[in-house]
Amino acid sequence: MSPVSRRRDLVRPYVVTGGRARPSRNTLDLVTLLTAVPGRPAAALGPEARAMVELCRGGYLAVVDLAAHLALPLSVTRVLIADLLDSGHLAARNTHRPAGTPADRDTLERLLDALHAL
Repeated sequence: MSPVSRRRDLVRPYVVTGGRARPSRNTLDLVTLLTAVPGRPAAALGPEARAMVELCRGGYLAVVDLAAHLALPLSVTRVLIADLLDSGHLAARNTHRPAGTPADRDTLERLLDALHAL
């Protein structure tokens, strides 16, 4: 890798996030699902943010999937996603139940069946 391309790789994430290393919210797991909010124009967004909104228009994508599709580091992806959540361009749905929330009966029965099968 040439020194110029190495320098470009180091500068790009800094530029994309506006120099920020941390997202404005700390609630984004790798599997948090994201979808685009209908009616929010994405034309004024930067190229990476606009691509994220476009990828999420058809349904839900996980944080890790967006990072992979755009070939961005997870830290950069999380900063951009937090910005898009704050601006109302994306909506998030966390797939995890809060600690202490009981699982439904069907899930518990399937788990028990799987354990018996072992």
